[in-house]
Amino acid sequence: MTDASMDTADAPRGKISLTAADARTKHRNAAEKRFQMYGLAAIGTGIFFLVVLLWAILANGLTAFQQTFIEVPVYLDEAKLDKNGNRDIEDIKKVSTFGYQPLIQQAILAQVQDEGFDTPLEDAKDMKALISASAAAQLRDYVIANPDRIGQTIDFRILASSRVDGYFKGRVKRDDLARDKNIDAEHLDLVDQMRRAGLIQKSFNTEFIFGADASESRPEQAGLGVSMLGSFFMMLVVLALSLPIGVAASIYLEEFAPQNRWTDLIEVNISNLAAVPSIVFGILGLAVFIQFMHLPQSAPLVGGLVLTLMTLPTIIISTRASLKSVPPSIRDAALGVGASKMQAVFHHVLPLAMPGILTGTIIGLAQALGETAPLLLIGMVGYIATNYPDGIAEGFMSPNSAMPAQIYEWAKRADPAYYERAWGGIIILLVFLLTMNIIAIILRRRFERRW
Repeated sequence: MTDASMDTADAPRGKISLTAADARTKHRNAAEKRFQMYGLAAIGTGIFFLVVLLWAILANGLTAFQQTFIEVPVYLDEAKLDKNGNRDIEDIKKVSTFGYQPLIQQAILAQVQDEGFDTPLEDAKDMKALISASAAAQLRDYVIANPDRIGQTIDFRILASSRVDGYFKGRVKRDDLARDKNIDAEHLDLVDQMRRAGLIQKSFNTEFIFGADASESRPEQAGLGVSMLGSFFMMLVVLALSLPIGVAASIYLEEFAPQNRWTDLIEVNISNLAAVPSIVFGILGLAVFIQFMHLPQSAPLVGGLVLTLMTLPTIIISTRASLKSVPPSIRDAALGVGASKMQAVFHHVLPLAMPGILTGTIIGLAQALGETAPLLLIGMVGYIATNYPDGIAEGFMSPNSAMPAQIYEWAKRADPAYYERAWGGIIILLVFLLTMNIIAIILRRRFERRW
């Protein structure tokens, strides 16, 4: 036996076995198992909190995708809607929503009386607490679009009030009625009878996805559609500016720029900009794009410019990392067969780095999509967008909101129905972010090349 195979301290005791672990080996194996257990515990803790977060989001937000509606036949009284009887659209437009409200209330009261419901509510005005403030506007829009229907009885599907909707979803309790001035126990008793008769029911709320925001008096009508379009136009601006500028800057710094104190200063500043809080970019956008350049406030164009400034450092850093990951032998081989420096970069290096570039760009866009702080400074939170823009140019220049800004706006409103919609907006935003990350993974797998 040589010295290399013998423990000098234990030499008198005999040979060391290769099959039986000694005390030091057992100690190392135990430490390794403890470390594995720590890692599994950390993963389990992370998964637990992720599940709790997802459960909280889904439990609070899925109800926003359903809404309570009332089926009611409304008589379009000619004496109130077209007093002259000539069906002149200008005369019909003069009737405000206040003239349509009594028609809906009377229609619901007639329905209640026809069904023989047991209720002390015997006045048409008592039905006001059951219907949304948007019902009169819905009826008015229908009459203006169909003036020939005046004098007929038309079946309408109108939104119930936020309190009735909250009662259906368990958000409004009977114990809370003492502090609620908008509805009382008699109304809820009537709602229970109407539900059993099939006059009130819940269904999928498409307006939450495709509709526009509403005032604080009409939370049941609020939707995320217009702000989704605002986010879409902002992302177009970010993509059109950040991708070419970021990739071009990365290629120059990584492949062509000389290594001197100026390029070192530029690289340090890019790294610092990536760590700057996003609200600082909002202050910069407010000062430069709105106060100095006088671009329209709350416009998606301004939001896109601000988010471009915030996203550029992320794209530059990820693109440079992708270019560095390409082996130097690729460059040397291209230069060895007579290619110029630019040909070697654009024909060989850039295609190989494209998966990482696309992944970094999409992740940067996803980060920009979820930003709220920069939008606070340029006014995209204080503006309530109620209509879709008329054309592409207006989509970029007209005031609008964005999904994270809209969620923030809903979360700070008093009505619990808006709080529910804030959670529902988070679900839609997470779907967008998840989709963008899936696209990034697919593009990486699609364009990835191995060497």
